[in-house]
Parts: sequence; structure tokens; C-alpha cells
Amino acid sequence: MKTNIGIALRLLLVMTVLTGILYPVALTIFAQSLFPEKASGSLLEDNHKLVGSRLIGQKFENDGYFWSRPSAIDYQPLPSGGSNLGMTSLKLKELFETRKKLFMQKNKINSSIEIPAEMLYSSASGLDPHISVKAAELQLDRIIQARHLDATEIQQLSLLLKHFTEKRQLYLLGEPRINVLLVNIELDKIFNKD
Repeated sequence: MKTNIGIALRLLLVMTVLTGILYPVALTIFAQSLFPEKASGSLLEDNHKLVGSRLIGQKFENDGYFWSRPSAIDYQPLPSGGSNLGMTSLKLKELFETRKKLFMQKNKINSSIEIPAEMLYSSASGLDPHISVKAAELQLDRIIQARHLDATEIQQLSLLLKHFTEKRQLYLLGEPRINVLLVNIELDKIFNKD
């Protein structure tokens, strides 16, 4: 019996060192040497100032920016998760109606236009950095008015949206999408901040 406990403790120690220390260190060194930007969290800097990660959604409420998908966790990366509200939940219905009303009001959209679901429901992680091309296009007029863009600048904005449209992965997975943080950073570079 004592030998079994001794063997189990030695095995625990060896596996702890192997899987808890050596493997993570080796994987970190490997990732940092081959993919340093991705291994560091795909962090973005603007004028040598950290502004976020291309993998994590952020809150934008100013009318001069594209708005991100709603977040059940208010865009906090540590407690990532969804709301866990089911389709029969009254709270989910209230959130849906509030978000729809705000989106329609701020973007001057009439009720005949369908609003993309990602602007009405939060994502499962609460940190989705992308919106659909349609969701971005529905926000164009609000951004144009908030930034007081002229005809030439409106054309630049349209080209900017096309430039930041990411294609389907492997040409078949997902839908074309736009990373909200990336396009908003570029908005400030091209147009005056309001």
C-alpha cells in the first residue's frame, strides 16, 4: 500500500512538472518565435498607445463610430460569457426591443428595414469584435452626419468599408464581416475626431 502511494505521488510530481511547467513554457517559446503578434494577443497600438486587441470587441457609443455588437458582460474580457437568456425570457425580449428601438432611432431606420441579428442580440462570448457588412452599412448615415463628411469623404468612407471587409474563412466558412475596432481606428486617422 505504501509503495502505491509513493508511486502515485511521484507520478503526480512528474506530470505536474511536465504538463504544468515544461509543456506551457515550450509552447509559449514556440508560439512567440513563430507568431509573435498572435501569441501576444493581437494587440493594437495607435500612436504608441495600446488601444485594444483585434480579437476582443469594444464598446463604441459615440455617433461618429461604428457600433459593436451588444455585450452581455459590458465588453469585460475576464468574465467572458453570454447572458444565458432563453427565447422565452421576458428580459431578453425587453433587451431586444430596447436595442432595436435605439438602433433604429440613432440610425434613422424605418421599420421596413431588417436589422441584422448581431446588433440586437449579444454574442455567446460577449466579446465578438465583428459585425456584418449590412450592420456597418446601416450605420453609415449616422457616422456621415456626426463627422460632417462631404461628398469626397463619403466616397472615402465607402472605400474604407470595402477595404476592411474580411472575406469568408477558406472562402466558405462564416460570412463577410468587419472588425469594428480596426475600422474605427482608421476612421480617426482619415477623418477628424469629433
